[in-house]
Amino acid sequence: MSENPQHLLLVDDEAPLREAIAERLGDHGFVVVQAGSGEVAIERLAEFAFDVVVTDLRLPGIDGRRVLEAALQRYPDLIGIVITGYGTVKDAVDAIKQGAADFIAKPFQFDALLHVLRSAAEQRRLRSENAYLRAQLEDRYRLEGIIGQSRAMRELFHLLETVAATSSTVLITGETGTGKELAARAIHHASARQAHRFVALNCSAIPETLLEAELFGHVRGAFTGAVATRSGRLEQAHKGTLFLDEVGTMSPALQAKLLRVLQEREFERVGDSHSIKVDVRVIAATHSDLAQLVKDGAFREDLYYRLNVIPIHLPALRDRREDVPLLVRHFLQKTGSTLIPPRLHVTVSQDAMRKLMAYAWPGNVRQLENVVERTLALSPGRSQLEVADLPPELQRAGDAIDAAVDWSPDEAIDFEARVRGVELALITRALERTGGNKRQAAKLLKLKRTTLIEKLKRFDRA
Repeated sequence: MSENPQHLLLVDDEAPLREAIAERLGDHGFVVVQAGSGEVAIERLAEFAFDVVVTDLRLPGIDGRRVLEAALQRYPDLIGIVITGYGTVKDAVDAIKQGAADFIAKPFQFDALLHVLRSAAEQRRLRSENAYLRAQLEDRYRLEGIIGQSRAMRELFHLLETVAATSSTVLITGETGTGKELAARAIHHASARQAHRFVALNCSAIPETLLEAELFGHVRGAFTGAVATRSGRLEQAHKGTLFLDEVGTMSPALQAKLLRVLQEREFERVGDSHSIKVDVRVIAATHSDLAQLVKDGAFREDLYYRLNVIPIHLPALRDRREDVPLLVRHFLQKTGSTLIPPRLHVTVSQDAMRKLMAYAWPGNVRQLENVVERTLALSPGRSQLEVADLPPELQRAGDAIDAAVDWSPDEAIDFEARVRGVELALITRALERTGGNKRQAAKLLKLKRTTLIEKLKRFDRA
């Protein structure tokens, strides 16, 4: 078996034919995952970066064309082969126009399929520039700089657009690097306040002694160094939006003053007794558990409820792995404008993409962007980034195993889903090492062959 086996998704609703083809492909070095329907195929594509998709054109429910479309949207470098019993010229032309590398009609000899696969792999190698052009991001997968096509992100986009139409206070939660400020900006730019200022203040980045003056402003002589009257962030955000990042780090005294602003819509500058009315929408954000801080007495309960009118939680990148390829291509395009020579189109190999999808990403999207920039900077002149170009910690990333067991004890997890992910990853890795031989894979896993086959059936990958 080759050092870098081709991972192939085989989609056909005729189980006997599908299993026979899968077995023959496994004998020729392919690591094959089977799907009996278009719906299952799209789920598999969200979980793993395949090299090849071979799909029957006519399927019940989601058909082969939609499977191919979903595959190429997520992985533009992927090879798509369409198989059909209705081998008309029109079908062939439509499939090729959609992005299929080739088309083969039933009944066919296995050698013919093998020839098509090998020819398509060579064509992909020679057409990397066209593959890059197909990889351009579509606007429907982004909202004011937030990018994603996973179900979690589609739901987030809908929520942000809905919240933008209101004037309610919003509390955005999520781990560091998930894009909380981007979400706040998206709300502002989609709201009726978009013509006015979006003002951001990171409460944890400013010393406590200066934070009050930064937020409310001060009059001349209010404290040492106050040589002139100065407006604060609240005034600057009048009729617009004030974004308070890491609001959980505010001191109790400042929390009380912020509560008054939310209740009365007025405040005083530091050193002044004159109240200033303000029309501002407040969006707060934190990576801390404010509810727990309230229980611990470190955060005011009344302020928490004032801020938490509309809660929005941003998912961690490890919980939306299917968005990694889309984000990688976006950062290649963004960072490449300064690091990549003109007319050189850089792509990422599927092996490297699998490592990127398997990694746990404790720093989330921000860390992914940094990794892409670092990899580009250290791989000048390369048209395709490989596993060896990635940082060492990513090269060691397991095929979803490390990611499945990595979690924050402060957060709830879906235990059954995580266990299933680890089990599936171990089986997949064993089959890769044995070239798809189930008997040898079962031996590696110290399982009976029948037990392994039952597990594969449960995962719909028999």
